Amino acid sequence: MASPAVDDGKLALFRNPNFTRYLAARIIATLGVQMQSVAIGWQVYQVTGELFDLGLIGLAQFAPFVVLVLPAGEMADRYDRKRIITACLVLQLVCSLFLLGFSFSTLAAVWPIFATLTLFGAARAFMMPASQAILINIVPPESFGRAVALNSSMFHMAVIVGPVFGGFLYLGGPRLVYGVVAVLLVVSIGLMLLIQSTSAPARDLAPASLARVLEGLRFVWSRPVVLGAISLDLFAVLLGGAVALLPAYAHDVLQADSTGLGLLRAAPGAGAALTSLALAAWPPKRGVGIWMFGGVAVFGVATVWLGQTRSLPFAMAALFLTGAGDMVSVYVRHILVQLETPDSIRGRVSAVNAVFIGASNELGEFESGLMAAWLGLLPAIVTGGLATIAVTLIWAWRFPSLSRMDRFPELASEPTAAVTEAPAPGAS
Repeated sequence: MASPAVDDGKLALFRNPNFTRYLAARIIATLGVQMQSVAIGWQVYQVTGELFDLGLIGLAQFAPFVVLVLPAGEMADRYDRKRIITACLVLQLVCSLFLLGFSFSTLAAVWPIFATLTLFGAARAFMMPASQAILINIVPPESFGRAVALNSSMFHMAVIVGPVFGGFLYLGGPRLVYGVVAVLLVVSIGLMLLIQSTSAPARDLAPASLARVLEGLRFVWSRPVVLGAISLDLFAVLLGGAVALLPAYAHDVLQADSTGLGLLRAAPGAGAALTSLALAAWPPKRGVGIWMFGGVAVFGVATVWLGQTRSLPFAMAALFLTGAGDMVSVYVRHILVQLETPDSIRGRVSAVNAVFIGASNELGEFESGLMAAWLGLLPAIVTGGLATIAVTLIWAWRFPSLSRMDRFPELASEPTAAVTEAPAPGAS
């Protein structure tokens, strides 16, 4: 039986109004974005029937993201992170309204959707570094690990529910989905505006320059553990991501409708949510490197399984395992990066992390569509899973300090001048 002190520590996060409002805003916005993603994928595939166009959905979001995210990290260190997040939610609302407007006409081409997704990618570029960097400013350091797990579990609950709702609502047409998404984003914006204040991060307000923008890259390059953790996720998900192909997989392989697609899209979130709840209750304290690499390996094996099955329940089980494995990796990586990074450059380092995440997700969607158009749908999924397993083995050999890491590091102090001139990974 837990002691009252432990229970009080667990409940303290929910007595923090800034944290609860931020958490609610993020859940509601994520719910809407996930619903919207299902609608966009199904609508595009209905209009064109081309696997390559499913990959272009990811590319349209990644192109502006990769250009803007490093300057966005500089902004997250220079300006109020809450205001940046709120402004990005407003821009996402505009995108949903555009999609709603398009749904009132019969689309003969999908370029208006791709153009809107480019704007959505720009909003994500500025939102991701600020969102990753703000959490440690609104919870005390001793609660940070639990806040990460809780934030992740609630996020993935939205990832579970959102696709199911999106697929179900799409039976009434895309305009119903986009209309509901717009309402959810309005609520999320309102919650962000209610956040009164956050603890002031330690910011360096030196004049903006290219050197400052690139400081996050230099910092990541100087820390082999951080570089290894971020790049492992990049290449594993880049090569093994099959989510972009699920509209075609549901329609052509499983003979399912949009509701079936929603269930498939929800399965990884279910695995991730349950895993994050387990991590919140029983966080790994020893062998954190093994936990991280093990999670990526499970992701790869489950992806291979997905490419071998033609059964909806087995496909959902495989996707459930991809979400569970990815959640373990994400949990360890997020804590490592945040604890290794001084707050004054946390936004810029989070931007670098966001580049890698964005590349693994959106660029991975493009890679999946390209490979499916070349190899075929199921061979592309299997090949991606095998490539993920190979990446796991190579990174375990290339970054031994990460794979053999036993415990999480202490919270980083502010960087010294030597940080920007630190040696490359592998140097002693």
